[in-house]
Amino acid sequence: MRLLYDIGVRGYHLLIRLASLRSEKARKWIKGRRNIFSRLKEELPSDQPIYWFHVASLGEFEQGRPVIEAIRKKVPDVKILLTFFSPSGYEVRKDYEFADYVYYLPLDTPYNVKRFLDIVKPEKAFFVKYEFWFHYLTALKKRGIPTYIFSAIFRPGQIFFKPWGSWYRKALQAYTHIFVQNQESLDLLNKFGFTNVSLSGDTRFDRVGQIADAAPRLSVLDEFANGKKLVIAGSTWKADEALLLEYINSTEHDVKYVIAPHEVSDKSIQRITTALDKKYVRFSKAGNGDLKQTDVLIVDGYGYLTSVYRYGNLAYIGGGFGSGIHNILEAATFGMPVIFGPNHEKFQEALDLLEKKAAFCIHDFKEFKSVMDEFLGNEKKLQLTADLASNYVSQSRGASDVVVDYIFN
Repeated sequence: MRLLYDIGVRGYHLLIRLASLRSEKARKWIKGRRNIFSRLKEELPSDQPIYWFHVASLGEFEQGRPVIEAIRKKVPDVKILLTFFSPSGYEVRKDYEFADYVYYLPLDTPYNVKRFLDIVKPEKAFFVKYEFWFHYLTALKKRGIPTYIFSAIFRPGQIFFKPWGSWYRKALQAYTHIFVQNQESLDLLNKFGFTNVSLSGDTRFDRVGQIADAAPRLSVLDEFANGKKLVIAGSTWKADEALLLEYINSTEHDVKYVIAPHEVSDKSIQRITTALDKKYVRFSKAGNGDLKQTDVLIVDGYGYLTSVYRYGNLAYIGGGFGSGIHNILEAATFGMPVIFGPNHEKFQEALDLLEKKAAFCIHDFKEFKSVMDEFLGNEKKLQLTADLASNYVSQSRGASDVVVDYIFN
C-alpha cells in the first residue's frame, strides 16, 4: 500500500506539471517549490527554536490562525514556520505577520522529508484538520518531535479505518495528541485504540469571531443596499449560479442580491452577467453607476466577502453541488440563515446548523425557491433563524484555548 501511496504522490506531481502548461495556479505550485531547500537553508536560523505549522490552503490557514497567534503570544521568542500545500493559500498569506517564514510544503517523498526536517529541525509540529502526509508524519515520530493535529475530523469511510488501511494508521500514530471537532471522531479513534485524543471543537469558530469584529464597512455596499434586504451568494460555482440566476430573473421580491463567485476570472463573471435579466454592476466598476437603482452586485475581486457578509440578511453558500460547500461560518456569524447544496456531509458545522434549523439544504430549483420565498416573505422567521445562527457560532468558541492550554500545561 505504501508503494501505491508513493506512486499516487508522484503521479499527482506529474499531473501538476502537465497542468502547468495551461494553468496559472499549477505554474505557481511548481514555481513556488523551485530551489526550496536552498532557500530554506539560507533563510532559517540554525540556533533558534522553530515551531512548524502546516496547512493545506486558505481555509485551513484561517482555521489554524487563532492557535498560531495564541502560541506566538505565549512563546514570542520561538520562530514560526508556516507551510502551504496550495497556491490559493500561499499567494494570499505569504506575508502573514505572525509567521517568520512562509513556504510551500515540499512533496511528500522520503528524500524531500529528510532534507526538509534536517534543515528546519522543528521543536514542535502542528497540522490542521486533514493533513496526513505519511512520510512527514512517520519521520517526525522517528525523530521524537512532538506533533499535533487540531480541528481534525474523522469518519468511518476514511482509509485509516478500512481493513487495508492499517499501514496508513501509522501516520496517525505519529501524533503526540489529536484534537478533534466532534464526539463521533473521538469515539471512532478510541475504537481503533487511540487514547491520545481530546474533544476540543473547531478553532474556526474563534477565527470567524475575530474576522467579524475586524471586517471593515464598504461604502459600495452601504450605497448599494439603500435600506433593502440583501441576499448574499458566496463562493458560488456554475451549478449554484444556475439556481440563483433563475430565481433572481423570475421573482419580484423587494430585495437586492450580491453574488461573489469562487473564481473571479473574466470567464466566470461573464457567465453570470450574460444570464442576468436584472440590472447589475461589477464591484470593480461600482463607482460608475447609480447603485441605488441596481439589483445585483457582482464581486469580481478577492478579499471582500467577509465585509460583504456583514450587510446580508440571507446567505447562499456555494460548492454543495460540487466537491463540497465552502465556509458557512462567516455568514452564520453575521446572523444569517444559510442555504447550501447537498454535498455538505463532511462539514460538522453544516450538520449542526441543519439540526438547529439555522441552515437549509436544497437539491434543486424547486426546493431553493421554496426556502427563499419563505424567508423573504416572512420577516419574523428570518430574524428568529438569524438569531439561531449567530448564537450557534458564539457558543462554539474556545477550541483554540483548549489546544494551547493542553500543549503548554
